[in-house]
Amino acid sequence: MKKRNQNFQRIGVIGGGAWGTALAQRLALAGRDTLLWAYEGQCVSDINKKRQNSLYLPDINLHHNIFATSDIKDLADMDAIFSVAPAQHTRNILEEFSPFIKEGLPIVLCSKGIEISSHSFMSQVLDQVSPKSIAAVLSGPSFAIDVARGLPTAVTLACANKTIGQKLVEAIGAPTFRPYFSKDVIGAEVGGAVKNVLAIACGIVIGKGFGKSAHAAVIARGYAEMTRFGIALGCKPETLGGLCGLGDLVLTCSSEQSRNMSCGLSLGKGMTLNEIISSRNSVTEGVATAPVLEAMAKKLRIDMPICTAMSQILSGKINVDEAIKQLLSREITTEI
Repeated sequence: MKKRNQNFQRIGVIGGGAWGTALAQRLALAGRDTLLWAYEGQCVSDINKKRQNSLYLPDINLHHNIFATSDIKDLADMDAIFSVAPAQHTRNILEEFSPFIKEGLPIVLCSKGIEISSHSFMSQVLDQVSPKSIAAVLSGPSFAIDVARGLPTAVTLACANKTIGQKLVEAIGAPTFRPYFSKDVIGAEVGGAVKNVLAIACGIVIGKGFGKSAHAAVIARGYAEMTRFGIALGCKPETLGGLCGLGDLVLTCSSEQSRNMSCGLSLGKGMTLNEIISSRNSVTEGVATAPVLEAMAKKLRIDMPICTAMSQILSGKINVDEAIKQLLSREITTEI
């Protein structure tokens, strides 16, 4: 058995979608030996033979230090793992990988969502599946294509173990990829999950032609919802005001490149959710997260009207116009 390198020379990536591939590219450019696990055989073949992921990240020539596999046990000897599987599939994949997880293996969770069945964040899922591993979270304003192209990007890397977290930052950081360390793991996850739901709302605003003023108002009031929710869970407000909260919120709510915002845009233009989802080959995380946020907010007695409205639209309880009428009819109150 090989000893794990605490400089994290060998890094595995779970998930062959656009974000997983982009992170693998970033890790390889940082000089790491990178092994990417993908479910799709086409992804594995394309990466190993053509140096491309034509299915999820076309037109990017991948680094020669990236290799792909469809056998998850091949990741057993990695020094660290980046888990980039969709949030609702993370538990199953980590359970499949769990027999190969060694004591103290850092697993960096990069999926932005909350598990529907358990209302657990990804770090909590990991703790339930493999308490012997060390959880970290990577989150922040980062489109996959920007990271893959080497464009300047800054993110949050959160880990309760400061020593491990800072070593991970050193292992993956570069002038054009700047991870800022935090110990607030749940805070980083709250920002990543809530912003996806708010991005759907912002897309609806643009799709309905309500203008930039309404768009900015939804971002600001949505940030207030995110902050209330995070504080109720014990997060630090400054975390939510950073890259993984406000930073990610602004990016995701301001670009049609975001799957969540583009989903809302289509809803605002009159498309049904089934029409939108069936036309995509990638996951729109906010669709699954919205009903969880509604349920958790109710349990915590937190007022989250925008997120609740998105949940009710996505579940078919009300339509877009009804949700807008309800939101605009709310009592006008103090801002704070």
